[in-house]
Amino acid sequence: MNQLSLANKATNGSTSEQALVAPAPPTYEEATAGISASCYSDAEMLTEFTWDDRNIRRVFIRKVYAILMVQLLVTFAIVALFTFCDPVKDYIQTNPGWYWASYAVFFVTYLTLSCCSGPRRQFPWNLILLAIFTLSLSYMTGMLSSFYNTKSVVMCLGITVAVCLLVTVFSFQTKFDVTSCQGVLFTFCLVMFISGVVLAIVLPFQYVPWLDATYAVLGAILFTMFLAFDTQLLMGNKRYTMSPEEYVFATLNIYLDIVYIFSFFLQIFGTKRE
Repeated sequence: MNQLSLANKATNGSTSEQALVAPAPPTYEEATAGISASCYSDAEMLTEFTWDDRNIRRVFIRKVYAILMVQLLVTFAIVALFTFCDPVKDYIQTNPGWYWASYAVFFVTYLTLSCCSGPRRQFPWNLILLAIFTLSLSYMTGMLSSFYNTKSVVMCLGITVAVCLLVTVFSFQTKFDVTSCQGVLFTFCLVMFISGVVLAIVLPFQYVPWLDATYAVLGAILFTMFLAFDTQLLMGNKRYTMSPEEYVFATLNIYLDIVYIFSFFLQIFGTKRE
C-alpha cells in the first residue's frame, strides 16, 4: 500500500509539474502544414455572405442607379447639343457616315457586354466598354432628335422621364411579379420583329403614317414592360433575380430600355423639321 501510495504521489506530482510547464511552441513544419486550409467551411461562408443579403442588394441597386444617372446625363447633354446647336446639327445631318459608324460600335459593344461574361465582369474593361456603348447610343439618339422640332424633343423627354419614374415606383411597390411574364415578353418581341420586317418592306415603297405610328406605340409599350421587368430583376425579391456581380449588365438593360422608350415617344409625338 505504501508503495502504491508513493507511486500515485509520484504520478500525481509529475502530472502537476507537466500541467505547470507551458507547452512547447510548434515547429515550422507544424505551423505551415495547415496554412492552405480555410478557417471556415464553404457552407458557413455561403450562409453568412449570400447575394440575398439586404445590405449587398442595396449597395448593388445604388451602384446601378449611380452609373445609370451618369449615362442619362451624357445622353441628355448630347441630345441637347445636337438639338439646339445649329452648326453641329447641320454637320451630323450632312455626314450620315458617323451615324452608321456609331451604330457599328453600338452593336459590337452591346454583343460583347451581353454575351461575354469575362469583359462584363472585369474591371475596368467593363466600365470602358459601357462608356463606349453609352457614347455611341447617345450619338445615335442625338442624331435622331436633330430631325425633330425642338419643342417636340423637349416634350418627349418630359414624357419619358414621367413614364420611367412611374414604372420604377410601380416596380418597387407592387406585389405583381413581372419577372414571371417572360413568355409574354418573348411573344411581344416576336410580334415586333415580324412587324419590323413588314415595315422594312412596305415603307420604302409607300409611307403609311398609321402603320408607323402603330409600330411606335407597340414598341413603347414593349420597352415599358421591359423596364418594369429589368427593375424587378434588380430588386431581387421576385421569382427571378440578377446577381450583384452583374451591375454592368443591369445598368446596360435599364439604360437601353429608357433610350428606346424615348425614341418611340419621339416617333409618336414628335414633329419633324420642315
